[in-house]
Amino acid sequence: MSSTISIKKICKFCGQEFIAHKTTTTCCSHRCSSLLYKKMKREARVKEHEAETERQLEERPIQKIKEKPYITITETALFVGVSRPTIYGYLRRGELQAKRIGSKYFLIREDIENFFSQQDKFEPIRSEKKAITEFYTTQEILQKYNISNSGLYKIAQTQNFPKTLHRGKTMWSKEHIDRYFKKRNPSEEITEWYTVAEIQEKFGMTLSAIYCLVSKESIPKIKVGIEARYSKKHFDLAKGVAEPEAPKFYTVPQAMAKFNMTRDQLYHYLKTYNVTRVKEGRNIKIDKSELDDVLGKLLAPPSI
Repeated sequence: MSSTISIKKICKFCGQEFIAHKTTTTCCSHRCSSLLYKKMKREARVKEHEAETERQLEERPIQKIKEKPYITITETALFVGVSRPTIYGYLRRGELQAKRIGSKYFLIREDIENFFSQQDKFEPIRSEKKAITEFYTTQEILQKYNISNSGLYKIAQTQNFPKTLHRGKTMWSKEHIDRYFKKRNPSEEITEWYTVAEIQEKFGMTLSAIYCLVSKESIPKIKVGIEARYSKKHFDLAKGVAEPEAPKFYTVPQAMAKFNMTRDQLYHYLKTYNVTRVKEGRNIKIDKSELDDVLGKLLAPPSI
């Protein structure tokens, strides 16, 4: 039984419009279908040959390196299949040896082959997690930071605070809670506050405009009884009637020197604790107060 469906389609080979009777039909005729099939096979063969050519070109430098008894650091990285910084790491740790001639370092190729021929037992690197010993109850957090129970759980869902159960009560990591609210809540240095009425009188703003600006600019606020008050300094900055203070930063070398750390150790803490960084040209600047707070706690001597 022939199909009664009529579908307008465009031939994938010649581009002409035709009437098809199946949704899977791609060409207007048997001739176009055959030519399209041959074209696809031809393109597949071309791609296969191009891939083989690229593979051979990539192997050429390796073949040349294999013929050399001494190779540079760049050639070593290509030979091993890693980056140059990785090779420099092997050299710093003494796992590979190099000879300096002029401004270049050379390695013995056989030493590299012998180094990788030695099989070591694989042991996954486990980072030591600091035990959490101080906790808040839910009620303590609500009282200290003036938030609602639903507000706390909404924040906890996004921040993934460590928590545990103790005698039926949810206990939250004190360190993680304090760090989060220190960034969100006003610091003790803020001493001047606006009431809503004062803002309306000074700037002629509606309630909805005030709440919108506070939310958009993350202006610090406190509650005095049932009345909300907003940081005068931050509100004036948001309205453009005050000049912002220049933040205090460390450069990377300054932070390394102060805390006696290598660059890798410093960047580990910056990434782990999400310390604010600002890039100026080729230089990275690190928020001084945040880094002091994080490393001050981590590097403090243990209490007896």
